[in-house]
Amino acid sequence: MAIDAAFLDELRNRTPLPSLIGRRNKLVRSGRNWKTCCPFHGEKTPSFYIYDDHFHCFGCGVHGDAISYVMQSEGRSFPEAVEQLASEAGLEVPKADPRTEARAREAQSLGDVLGLVQESYRRRLYRPEGRDGLAYLRGRGLTEQTIERFGLGWSGDGRQLLDELRPHGVTVEMLVRAGVMRVDEQGSPKGELFFNRVTFPIRDRRGRIMSFGARTLGDGQPKYLNGPETALFSKRRTLFNIDLAREAVHRGADLVVVEGYMDVIALDQAGFGGAVAPLGTAMGEEQLELLWRMSPSPILCLDGDAAGARAALRVCEVSLPLLSPERTIRFCRLDPKDDPDSLIRSRGPGAMRDVLAGATSMAEELFGLLTGGMVDPGPDQRAALREKLVALSRLIPDKALASEYRSTLLDMFFERFRRKKNFPRKGGESFPLSSQAPGAMRDVESGNLERLNIMTAMLLLHPDILPEVEQAYSGLHLSPELDRLRAALLDWSCQEDVLTEESCMVWLEEHGLADLANTVKGGPLPRSVGDGKVKDEILKVDVIESWWHFYALVNFQTFERALEEDVTKAVLNGDMESFVDERGESALRFPSALMTRLRVRDALKSGERVGE
Repeated sequence: MAIDAAFLDELRNRTPLPSLIGRRNKLVRSGRNWKTCCPFHGEKTPSFYIYDDHFHCFGCGVHGDAISYVMQSEGRSFPEAVEQLASEAGLEVPKADPRTEARAREAQSLGDVLGLVQESYRRRLYRPEGRDGLAYLRGRGLTEQTIERFGLGWSGDGRQLLDELRPHGVTVEMLVRAGVMRVDEQGSPKGELFFNRVTFPIRDRRGRIMSFGARTLGDGQPKYLNGPETALFSKRRTLFNIDLAREAVHRGADLVVVEGYMDVIALDQAGFGGAVAPLGTAMGEEQLELLWRMSPSPILCLDGDAAGARAALRVCEVSLPLLSPERTIRFCRLDPKDDPDSLIRSRGPGAMRDVLAGATSMAEELFGLLTGGMVDPGPDQRAALREKLVALSRLIPDKALASEYRSTLLDMFFERFRRKKNFPRKGGESFPLSSQAPGAMRDVESGNLERLNIMTAMLLLHPDILPEVEQAYSGLHLSPELDRLRAALLDWSCQEDVLTEESCMVWLEEHGLADLANTVKGGPLPRSVGDGKVKDEILKVDVIESWWHFYALVNFQTFERALEEDVTKAVLNGDMESFVDERGESALRFPSALMTRLRVRDALKSGERVGE
C-alpha cells in the first residue's frame, strides 16, 4: 500500500510522541525531552529517550517514529498503524490509487531535480561567474565551513540551467514543477526564476531540499526571493534551517526565531545553532506547531522598530489560542538599528547571548506592545486597555492558564496605572475619608461628592454588580480616597471568580483599606440599598439600576453618549432579545443590561428621582 509521503509527514506532525508513549509509560523530564524505562526490554534505569519526532533507546538500540512505535508496541502492520494514528489525529488516510502513486513518484522525481539544481548552483559559486556572490558572502563574515554547511550557491545568469541538466533527463516541465523555472500567463516556460543571485537551499526536517531562496546583489527587487508553492514546498508549513536547528536544540541550544536567512546563518556560525526563520510570511499556526515540537518555549527575536512590534503583536494574537501550560513563547527585542547579524559582527556573540538571556515572557511582551507610548492615559484609555487585556486572556483555551494570564496582565496594569497614585500595598497605611489634599476634588463637580461616595458604597456592599458597571466606573473622576478604593476593587475583582462582600473586605483589610471602606459604607445610601439582604436577581437589578441612576446624575452627557453608542451597536450587530409582549406576540427588545440604562435615562428626562 503506497501512502503519500506528504500525508505521512502531516500525520507525524500531528502526533506528539510524548503523549503517545506516555499513555502506557510514566515519563520524566530530561532537559527539553522525556525519558522512561524502555517498553521493549526490561530495565530499571530509564534509557528510552523521546524527542520531538523520534524515540531512541540507548539500552537496546530500538529507534523509530510514531508509526513504528505503534507497530512495535501493539503488533500492528504499517497500514493498521497509520489508520489508527490518522483516526486519532482527525485525518483521513488517502485511498491508494494510481494518482497517489504518481504523486509519490513525482515528489521523488522533484527531489532528484532539486538535488541536481543545487549541485549546479554550488559549482557556479566557485567559478568566475560566481565571483561577486562569493565575495558578498565572505564580506558578510562567513567562513568556508559555514558556506559549505548551508550549501550556499550562485544561480548564474538564468540561461544555462536547462542545458546543463538536460543530459540528466531533466525537462522544462520538471524545472517548472520544481519551482525554479518561471511560466507566463498561459503557463508556458519563460526563463529561470533565479538569476544573478546568491542561493539558499531550503530543506525539510530531514534535510531534503524542497526549494530555494535567493538574494540579489544589486538594486533589483525583491531583494530576497523564495521559490513558489510546489508539490514539495509550502512556505507556511516549514522554516528555514529547521533540519540543523532541530539537531542543535536536541543538544541543548535555545530555539530562536529570527527574520532572515543571513540572521540564521550568522547565529549558527557564532554558536547559536538553534536559529530558524519564516520564509517571507508572517508566523502562522503551522509554523508555531513546528516550533513547539522542538521546544516548549522558543524565543522570538525581532527587530526593535515599528515593523518588529507589529510582527510581535501578530504572533501573540496567533499564539494565544494555541497556548497550554506546557508551551509558550518568549520574546527578545533588538535595538532598531540592529539585527542579529549586525549585532554579532559589531559587538560579538556575547552581546547576542545577553539579548537572548533577557528574553521576556509573552505576558510581558503583550503588555509592553499594548502600552507602548502611553505616558499618562486618561480614564477612557485605561478602561479600554483593561478590557483589551482581559479579552486577549480569554483567547487561551486552558482555563487555568487563561486565568493566570488575566491576573498577570491586570497586575501589570494596576502596577503601572494605579499604584503609582499611592495605592497602599499589603500592610500599608490606611487613609481616612476626611484627609483630603488641597485641590483634591478639582476633577469632581460641585455637589457630586456624596453621589460618588454612594456609588462606591454600593459596589462595596454588592461587588457582584461590578462587571456590569466596571467600564463606566473606571472612567469616573474620583477623590484620592475613592480612587484608592476603586483601584483596590478592580485589582481584587480580576483575581476572584465569585465576587462577594465578605471576600472583598478581606482583601481591603490585607491592603490597609478596611477603615476607609467602612467609613464609605457607613455614609448616606439610597433607600432599600445596603441592608445586606439584596441577593436575589430581581433585587440585584434594582441595585444596578440605582447605581446607573447616580452615575447619570454625576455625568449625564457621558452616560447618554455611551448609551446611544451601545444602542446603535446593538441594532447594527443584531444583539436583540426575543420576548412575548402583552398581546402574546413575539417581539424583540434590547438586552436587559441596556434596557436598565434606557429606563434610567427616561426616568431622569421625565424628572423622576430613583433611589434618592
